[in-house]
Amino acid sequence: MPESRPPLPLTGSLDDPERARDLAWMKRFATGLFLLAAAVFLVCVLLGEEQGAWVGYVRATAEASMVGALADWFAVTALFRHPLRLPIPHTAIIPRKKDQIGESLGTFVQENFLTRPIIEEKLGTIDVPGRLGAFLASPGRAERLSGDAAAALGALTELLRDEDLEPAVAALVQRKLDETPAAPALARVLELVVDGDRHQEVLSAAMRLLSRFLEDNRLVFRAQLGDASPAWVPDWVDDRVFDRAFAGIQRFFDEVGSDPRHDLRRAYDARLRVYVESLRTDPDAAARVEALKKEVLEHPAVRTWSGSLWSNAKTAVLGAAADPDSELRARATALILEGARLLESDPTVRELVQRHSGTVAGYLAERFSGDVADLVSSTVARWDTDETSRRIELQVGRDLQWIRVNGTVVGGLAGLVIYSVAQLIG
Repeated sequence: MPESRPPLPLTGSLDDPERARDLAWMKRFATGLFLLAAAVFLVCVLLGEEQGAWVGYVRATAEASMVGALADWFAVTALFRHPLRLPIPHTAIIPRKKDQIGESLGTFVQENFLTRPIIEEKLGTIDVPGRLGAFLASPGRAERLSGDAAAALGALTELLRDEDLEPAVAALVQRKLDETPAAPALARVLELVVDGDRHQEVLSAAMRLLSRFLEDNRLVFRAQLGDASPAWVPDWVDDRVFDRAFAGIQRFFDEVGSDPRHDLRRAYDARLRVYVESLRTDPDAAARVEALKKEVLEHPAVRTWSGSLWSNAKTAVLGAAADPDSELRARATALILEGARLLESDPTVRELVQRHSGTVAGYLAERFSGDVADLVSSTVARWDTDETSRRIELQVGRDLQWIRVNGTVVGGLAGLVIYSVAQLIG
């Protein structure tokens, strides 16, 4: 059996003190008319017909008024409770039929409001993009919406546990990198580098770094030459040999760095282009790159980095989202304002939104109308029975009391007519 849930409290918006006062006044008024008819009837009974024929007409009118008042009081009261608290069949209709009323109300809403033709026809009469654009463009709206989006993003990340997502993100990154062939990607990167002559810039920078490195470690290299030179060779000879060799190397680095047509540069360019082609066509070259990629991915530092991607990204995004002056919030606000401008002024965007709004709303109505009907029926079913009956009576009871008043008046007139006809016939 389904688990029973506690009654759902009704909102206080229906509990109107002014309505309650009007209802109480109408009840007193209708009851007063009944008591007036009863008093007139009692007086007529006490007077008797000896006082004149008019007594019979008044008595019949009063008697019929009492009958009409009592009948309509019973009918009105039977809607909400048992009259005189007696369990008379077919009374307390609303409390007994509350759940069925909820189901009928849900079905009524579903079949008469949440249908595609009705939704599309209604939206066809509304300037949907204009209203949406005006809503988004109202002062401060874009800033509030971007702030709301940031708060929603923060709430969403609070629901996601880092200990669950970090391994998942790391595994996803690892799998994508494993599945992506390294050789074609590297070939494309090197091709872009070569086409833009970036590889020559790299070579020039390398030449400058090597020249500086040699200059910074000149004494070290001189000492190495002295250690390797035979003992019988004088130091001044070693100095001259080292200076000539060192100067030649430095001159070579300068020539390569300053001459864009140097033979070394052409050979370097040719070899790099050949290597790019081999990455695309040579399985052995591709296998070596793939093996290097695998070795890099299995390095503990890389695994630690991939595991921290989620937490680092979350921290960065949440920090930017929470800061009203951040670039992220500014871009979100600008995007909303731009969308508002397009909705208000761009004919293509306006036509597209207007055309598809009916389609989307119609689909949503068809897709979720049953859920809305179930929401209505299940919500009504959870309302407290007595409270529901009291609230409904508060909303329509004043008009229902007019039924009692009309029943008293109409009953009296009907009694008068019937009595008059009877007198004429008799």
